[in-house]
Amino acid sequence: MPSKKKEVLLRIEDLRIEGFSNETWIEIVHGVNLTLHRGEVLGLIGESGAGKSTIGLAAMGFARDGCRISGGSVEFDGMELTTTPQSALRALRGSRIAYVAQSAAASFNPAHKIIDQHTEAPLHYRIKKRLEAQEDAMELYERLRLPNPGEIGFRYPHQVSGGQLQRAMTAMAMACRPDLIIFDEPTTALDVTTQIEVLAAIRDIVEQFDTAAIYITHDLAVVAQMADKIKVLLKGHEVEEAATESMLDSPKEDYTKSLWAVRSFRREQKSPPGDDAVPVISVQGIDAAYGDAKVLEDVSFAVHAGMTVAVVGESGSGKSTAARCITGLLPPLTGQILFNGTPLPPRYRDRTKEQLRQAQMIYQMADTALNPKVRISDIIGRPAEFYGGLKGAKLKNRVDELLDLIELEPSKFYHRYPPELSGGQKQRIGIARALAAEPAFIICDEVTSALDQLVAEGILKLLDRLQDELNLAYMFITHDLATVRAIADHVVVMQKGRVVEQGPKTEMFTPPHHPYTDLLLSSVPEMDPNWLTTLLEERGVDNIGEAAKV
Repeated sequence: MPSKKKEVLLRIEDLRIEGFSNETWIEIVHGVNLTLHRGEVLGLIGESGAGKSTIGLAAMGFARDGCRISGGSVEFDGMELTTTPQSALRALRGSRIAYVAQSAAASFNPAHKIIDQHTEAPLHYRIKKRLEAQEDAMELYERLRLPNPGEIGFRYPHQVSGGQLQRAMTAMAMACRPDLIIFDEPTTALDVTTQIEVLAAIRDIVEQFDTAAIYITHDLAVVAQMADKIKVLLKGHEVEEAATESMLDSPKEDYTKSLWAVRSFRREQKSPPGDDAVPVISVQGIDAAYGDAKVLEDVSFAVHAGMTVAVVGESGSGKSTAARCITGLLPPLTGQILFNGTPLPPRYRDRTKEQLRQAQMIYQMADTALNPKVRISDIIGRPAEFYGGLKGAKLKNRVDELLDLIELEPSKFYHRYPPELSGGQKQRIGIARALAAEPAFIICDEVTSALDQLVAEGILKLLDRLQDELNLAYMFITHDLATVRAIADHVVVMQKGRVVEQGPKTEMFTPPHHPYTDLLLSSVPEMDPNWLTTLLEERGVDNIGEAAKV
């Protein structure tokens, strides 16, 4: 995107932020500077713990619990936010400065309908009346390609998919047409086809309303489509900053070059099992429904020991629902689930303790999957105690061993709580919790979606090593086709609750493809700032604003 040299909207100088740990304050952001003009998009990238989200929140004059702004200046449109009274800051947030969080599921109030939460800010700030605000919400839902835009807002958050909820949060941030939006990994939970439309809609909003944005992400291909300039961070320090094309073409620092070179990991595809091999998990012709709405139809696939089956498809295609059927959380209407050739009871309540132990799940949203009031040692230790009967020193040793496996130092993390961890660290705790039960089968539901690319590659290598050592079977639910290429042996493509194509990875990535598979493959962002614009043109979209309407 061409750089726009307009008046400065946000200026941050020598920003220093401290975090409280072990009864002392420790500096975690070390003298960061940035300047943002109206209508300009700045991409913040770096690995987990780099300070991206912390700096994004500081741009609102806000420090999360356990943190404080200890030095420097944050000036928004002439206002010094570090000294502005809280009442004035509250008047800014939601009206002139908006925030789109990484985890929509953790950010929405489950007791209120989506549209009521959307209209809260414009009503509070008296920008719109209720009916006008609701109509505007529906228009934004349509721009962001939410299904049934006139109706979906009247659902509760748990009644829509994760990807749909993330788009609803993006719409909510735009409700007051703010001057600045902080996007904190807004497409993390989205499949590649939906991501394109959301990115196009965000670009449209930014250009149409001359909105400035800070776009926080670990996806370099995504930031290439969105940002005018990119700032790279490492452990709270600035590494370098440059215009997007310059940064992509010729990064100066070694750390930046290492980011550009990630995803080199490619696991060797394993040979298909013999015809007489018994799968660890066999899904046979299952149908499933939520109430009267049928969501799965005649779904079948198998997962063998030591193998990884990747299940891909758009948000709402039925990937996670199939996992819920396997775990017994959603009993199928028809068909059956077999474990090592033996049918499992449809409901988890009817399964034995041993049957429950054998199938574990790593969840997509670590923010909502981990109890914020329970220590890490207890989160990991509970399944080891429940399934393995470990207590005392043996239990502590097992927790330490699991923390070592996920590359978190036991002495530093054993007594901590989830809110004290970064998003990537929390996801690794979820992985350790699943491993604690010593299962034969693990469902990995978007386990790398919250991780930066360096950490994600390490997690994939870790999962690969554990699979070889323990002969684990993985069902890998993902919308990241780079992850599929890296780790899958077999690929299952789902659309609207049905399996449209499946086969060995080498066959699935070799033409000819099913039309829907071809759509998924062609929607993977590339490290080219013009990729999104070119793709929209190829698909017959004349301008960015039309993308969300197609």
